Amino acid sequence: MSWLSNFTPPGIKNMFKRTDDGADSLWVKCRGCGEMLFGKDLEAALNVCANCGYHMKMPVELRLKALFDDGRYSLVDLPDPVIDPLNFRDEKKYVDRLKDARRKTGRQDAMLVASGAIEGRRAIAAVQDFDFMGGSMGMALGEALVTAAQTAVRQKAPLIVFTASGGARMQEGILSLMQMPRTTIAVQMMREAGLPYIVVLTNPTTGGVTASYAMLGDVNLAEPDALIGFAGPRVIEQTIREKLPEGFQRSEFLVEKGMVDLVVERAEMRATLGRLIRVLMKSAAVEAAPSQEEILGRAAE
Repeated sequence: MSWLSNFTPPGIKNMFKRTDDGADSLWVKCRGCGEMLFGKDLEAALNVCANCGYHMKMPVELRLKALFDDGRYSLVDLPDPVIDPLNFRDEKKYVDRLKDARRKTGRQDAMLVASGAIEGRRAIAAVQDFDFMGGSMGMALGEALVTAAQTAVRQKAPLIVFTASGGARMQEGILSLMQMPRTTIAVQMMREAGLPYIVVLTNPTTGGVTASYAMLGDVNLAEPDALIGFAGPRVIEQTIREKLPEGFQRSEFLVEKGMVDLVVERAEMRATLGRLIRVLMKSAAVEAAPSQEEILGRAAE
């Protein structure tokens, strides 16, 4: 197909067609400043607005490509998820919601696990997909994180988890809540193996995910202005009937309060993770590991 076909019907229609999130495929409006951004330029900038620096939602595949050296990685096979263990139905059958999410995203559930190299060192990455039912944590996600930890231990590699979730998946009831201790056990596997477990908190990270593996990293990084918390600000305000501080539950606020170690721009994420891996993997072999302040200081050098 020649380049001319892009400028003749139906090529022109495809360039301006609407995507699932309501944005144009050719131009995207920044939610931070309202600027219209050219889609190809935005993708090259890792979905960060060149005008205001707003970090937009990042597709899982683009994140993995940006994370690993030369954009090369291999996906880790995950166990087949259990389909609708409770035969749940609200306004719609759970099985139908799953089918819609799988058709929309092209994957089986809300977490993808990949293996590759970061700054020349092997690493395992687990990435949540917010497009899959809000990145909700169900049995399949629990299995994915356990598999990621097992793979990291087997390969003697660090595990990096990128979180993006609205919390537990209500359609799986108590079975989804059981993934909180299961994923905590996966983190403990990394601890016992003496391998680094690094968490990168992205917008949003809330609910049971925040209450479990998202806040258990040896180092907790966050993207700028990411919403991080258990309950949302509106729910908290309605409960305590008080106005929350400016920027409450955002990355920069949580750094000040000690819940997040470092806020990292997306363009600097791979280099920062590479430095952390070098420091943490080197310290794993010595008897006296450096303090967290020393680790962060070396990563910032």
